[in-house]
Amino acid sequence: MPIPLVNSIASWFLKKRIHQMELFLKYPHDVQNELLLKLVQKAKNTEIGKKYGFKDIRSYKDFAEQVPITNYEASHDLIERARRGENNIFWPSPVKLFAQSSGTTNAKSKYIPVSPESLEDCHYAASKDLLCTYLNNNPDSQLFTGKSLRLGGSKRLYESNGTSYGDLSAILIDNMPFWAEFSSTPGNEVSLMSDWEVKMQAIVQETIQEKVTSLAGVPSWMLVLLNNTLETTGKDHLFEIWPNLEVYFHGGVSFEPYRDQYRKILPRHNFKYYEIYNASEGFFAIQDKNGSSDLLLMLDYGIFYEFIPMNSYGQPDQKIIPLCEVEKGKNYAIVITTNSGLWRYRVGDTVRFTSTNPYRIRVSGRTKHHINAFGEELIIENAEQALKKATALTNSEIVDYTAAPIFMHGKEKGAHEWFIEFKELPADKEEFDRLFDKALQEINSDYEAKRKNNMTLNPPTIHYARTNLFYDWLKSKNKLGGQHKVPRLSNSRELVEELLTLNNCYTES
Repeated sequence: MPIPLVNSIASWFLKKRIHQMELFLKYPHDVQNELLLKLVQKAKNTEIGKKYGFKDIRSYKDFAEQVPITNYEASHDLIERARRGENNIFWPSPVKLFAQSSGTTNAKSKYIPVSPESLEDCHYAASKDLLCTYLNNNPDSQLFTGKSLRLGGSKRLYESNGTSYGDLSAILIDNMPFWAEFSSTPGNEVSLMSDWEVKMQAIVQETIQEKVTSLAGVPSWMLVLLNNTLETTGKDHLFEIWPNLEVYFHGGVSFEPYRDQYRKILPRHNFKYYEIYNASEGFFAIQDKNGSSDLLLMLDYGIFYEFIPMNSYGQPDQKIIPLCEVEKGKNYAIVITTNSGLWRYRVGDTVRFTSTNPYRIRVSGRTKHHINAFGEELIIENAEQALKKATALTNSEIVDYTAAPIFMHGKEKGAHEWFIEFKELPADKEEFDRLFDKALQEINSDYEAKRKNNMTLNPPTIHYARTNLFYDWLKSKNKLGGQHKVPRLSNSRELVEELLTLNNCYTES
């Protein structure tokens, strides 16, 4: 199909979609409230709907009073019944697909329901919105003159009791429309290979023959693939392989630790990065402007949002508020109600609003991935800002990191213990340690208070991890590829203790 015609068709879809987006941009609360009542009415005759009196719900107030907050553990039994083929438990449409999502600190799998409505009106709708928004912002784009190099999970779909489960990416690839498959590389056979390391080389061999104009995937794993591609071809940067490459659509983990490494292998000032925020539970937000770090919260994908302020999270009197009550600059845990039958479900992510007109967010971390052993409230966003500052000042680059507390023992004060794997080591490690600690104190006043005069916390203990330490840890857990990631911060020492065993490197503290 000639490229001007493709862009014209895309523009037509865009204009149609822009009108719908304008509705939730102008009337966000009305759109969300109307959506909630539609979800409740549709599910009123399900088992959950009857249990919590959905037929009597007429407002958000009714909904909040009648339906409890839940999480995966509390929903597990119902989801297992649905996986065995039972219908009409939490959603009226037959749910035959389940996105397998393993926890980051244990091997237990979660199976998130993916309804036909969620597949079409959320995940695929978001993909189309992302493309349309990108083309609207970049009218001279040549995106459709080539293919998108996609990097998904490593598992095929498995069938059991008439239902199927696998990585969300495998579900999306297996059910994607023909036009999307035609414009993607590698093909489905390679994309769904189960052996991650064999799959890596197969992707390299197939894609170097293609005209690739865009990349899509998780930054950590995409970087592994792209470095393998450069090593295989002997090229210095990716434009020598794919001269028409123009954009990288990324999500799944924070991009900040990898930004400088991508700039080195994609050395064009006009190359674009577009962030997305999706999960097995749904597609939540997209970057809608060139060069922005803020993500537009999408309010008409069949997801109703609530939020728990992190200063009350997990407490007996924790607050749960609707979108209309959030404030800019504060951290919130996300609670969702979806068109897959998740009702007031805690996702486990935290976000910070950068704007409330329209609603734009940044992902700030995970509810489980923070350190608060001493009242310091250290979140992932703090850690990555401090790492960015310390690496910039010491001309170093990191690959991965994690941290946990060293608990007080007797008269010994507490501290934080870090494992950091570098691509480029700092010349002066003691200087890096000092600058990193100083940056954390500048960013987080609670941490600063605990560090003052070593009152509660000693300086951090930093281990300079051997090459591939985190890769080897993920491999030992059978978690290579896909959405799997290294837990960044934890109040538990389980991961750090495992890394101490795996790590055969010297330590600087």
